Amino acid sequence: MSLTASDAAPQTAPAGKARGYWANVGRRLLRDKIALACGIILLLIVLAAVLAPWLHLADPYQGSMIRRLKPIGTANYPLGTDELGRDMLARLIYGGRLSLFIGVLPVIFAFVIGTSLGLVAGYVGGKVNTAIMRTVDVFYAFPSVLLAIAISGALGAGITNSIVSLTVVFVPQITRVAESVTTSVRNMDFVEAARASGAGAFTIMRVHMLGNVLGPIFVYATGLISVSMILAAGLSFLGLGTKPPEPEWGLMLNTLRTAIYVNPWVAALPGVMIFAVSICFNLLSDSMRSAMDIRN
Repeated sequence: MSLTASDAAPQTAPAGKARGYWANVGRRLLRDKIALACGIILLLIVLAAVLAPWLHLADPYQGSMIRRLKPIGTANYPLGTDELGRDMLARLIYGGRLSLFIGVLPVIFAFVIGTSLGLVAGYVGGKVNTAIMRTVDVFYAFPSVLLAIAISGALGAGITNSIVSLTVVFVPQITRVAESVTTSVRNMDFVEAARASGAGAFTIMRVHMLGNVLGPIFVYATGLISVSMILAAGLSFLGLGTKPPEPEWGLMLNTLRTAIYVNPWVAALPGVMIFAVSICFNLLSDSMRSAMDIRN
């Protein structure tokens, strides 16, 4: 029995499994050189801050007036010393722990609170939406810097009060984004199908809507980290944040401001760290926004 052409032809291999949405986002981020560079820089800074006690650094609190304001490149002090003779390398690395903590934690708290408020306001609508969004607008009407200073000034200086004040500043911004995104998907077919199947409002928000609105909110919140770092440093610079002698980049800028005419390079180091971390978070947020845009 002879074989036909169709019988002799090799069988087509089954197509590979299609990549998921988040797998595609991750692949696009890995191909983005700017995002990769920013991610590596942030990872190195975070690792240095976390592993600071095991890096055999000098005591960041111990100073000596005979070695104050040593220039960069001095033996045993590669980044010089501050106005009290303390090692700048050790203080910058240990200061990263507080600066990152105060800068990132308020955004995390605001992300959780703002997403919850925006999701409820956007899905329920009506009087609930009006009550939540008008309350949010009261705080949103004030400039972020002035609101943070006002709340910190009322609560008093301290790390905890700085975190509280920055959380209050960022909750309205994230709530507005979450409410806008939730409103745009509230009447889509999969939500209507969930309602028709008898699912409750909480189940619909948690199971069907949260995953669809979380991405844009997360990207926006990532961009706020750079703002939070700058505001946290500003509060410490004004004496409303971290208290001496704790190493924190904003506080270090404040204490070194009188040395800027004597040793400007050492005095500028905390500002360089704030700028580097802030710009990395900002660029990483932009790269994430681009990677999550399926139209590109």
